[in-house]
Amino acid sequence: MAFDFLKRSAPAAPEAKASATGPVVAWGGSGRVAWSARDTTSLTRNGFAGNPVGFRCVRLISEAAAALPLVLQDAGTRYAVHPLLSLVNRPNAGQGRAELFEALYGQILLSGNGYLEAVGAGGVPLELHVLRSDRMTLIPGADGWPVGYEYAVGGRKHRFTVEDGVSPVCHVKSFHPQDDHYGLSPMQAAAQALDVHTAASRWSKALLDNAARPSGAIVYRGTDGQGQLGADQYDRLVSEMEAHHQGARNAGRPMLLEGGLDWKPMGFSPSDMEFQKTKEAAAREIALAFGVPPMLLGIPGDATYANYAEAHRAFYRLTVLPLAARVCASVSHWLAGFTGEAVELKYDLDQVSALSGERDAQWARVAAADFLTDGEKRALLGLPKLEEE
Repeated sequence: MAFDFLKRSAPAAPEAKASATGPVVAWGGSGRVAWSARDTTSLTRNGFAGNPVGFRCVRLISEAAAALPLVLQDAGTRYAVHPLLSLVNRPNAGQGRAELFEALYGQILLSGNGYLEAVGAGGVPLELHVLRSDRMTLIPGADGWPVGYEYAVGGRKHRFTVEDGVSPVCHVKSFHPQDDHYGLSPMQAAAQALDVHTAASRWSKALLDNAARPSGAIVYRGTDGQGQLGADQYDRLVSEMEAHHQGARNAGRPMLLEGGLDWKPMGFSPSDMEFQKTKEAAAREIALAFGVPPMLLGIPGDATYANYAEAHRAFYRLTVLPLAARVCASVSHWLAGFTGEAVELKYDLDQVSALSGERDAQWARVAAADFLTDGEKRALLGLPKLEEE
């Protein structure tokens, strides 16, 4: 029996919209796991739940981005009351706006992918829910675009089908240069630094538990020229040390040595001290991958920023706002597909306290520009146009 593996598929209909590289993308990307050696579950367990630097980076970014005030507007109106705005402010019975977006941002930072589910058929969704990215699988069609999503929990699977261009799932992903359907997370970029930092922490714990580096040594100098204790003398010395000079209760207690015994203090070797520096360097690399200034994490030895306020402002400008802008654009475009309205969900910089100084300076410059009209000034400040009387 002959198989024609190289047979070309039938050409698409002229009215169908498809990328020229769609069939190639669908063939090369289907059936491939996004995370192979470093899957999302392992990265979350080791880099977030098991590492304080990774944990703090994810929480710092997700909490700051979720706390940004959101506004809904179109080309001419900023809405104070709107069904989509009410949905975003109270997406479901168990979460508010901040909790929902914090979970969404956290999934993106941990896995590079965030999934938002719309509940309710037709019109404005009734509820919004964040789905775990490690349970979701994208199903590409023949043209490379997703035709559905499959969510698996405990051996059971549920399929979300994309119909008429409206998807019940909003997929927000980070840029990945080698994957067409899934994003690359900062956690994976920092995986090696996380391993080094975790290994250093385990080494320190073993040092404390197993006394890998003793504080000193008791040297016996016998009067008969033999530097060795008898069995009874050795047992008595060990019992004395355990009973009176070990443990937190005996910290700082003076030691009385008999004839022939001498105390030799011992400290950390230069290699041990370099090991601590390696741990701090790994923590700095983790913060670098997430875009968090080390000063905000309390990492010692960092003097890149002149003060804490400057580091805080750079954190918002370079990390929080770009992430929030991408997520808000994707979510607002997705929600607008349910109502058919050309509305936009965006954050309000005027209410961000960390950027108040920059915002005040911008308002002052725009207000002083007499050569600009009121409409041009509002456009520069990100405000909608006023309704013409």
